[in-house]
Amino acid sequence: MSRKAGGVLEGLYKVFFCSTPVYVTFVIVGALVGERAVDYGVHKLWEKNNVGKRFEDISVLGQRPDE
Repeated sequence: MSRKAGGVLEGLYKVFFCSTPVYVTFVIVGALVGERAVDYGVHKLWEKNNVGKRFEDISVLGQRPDE
């Protein structure tokens, strides 16, 4: 039984990590995309957990009670 030479990891290595400029570009773009994804996820989580508690959600804030 013969194994196929190479694999997924070897293919990724040949595409992304073989050349230094491609590797650096991959790392920088990956960091930027990852940062955006984490920021979006944390923002959505914060919004979900703070519905009705934000300053904008409180309609009577700063108004004087009717006397």
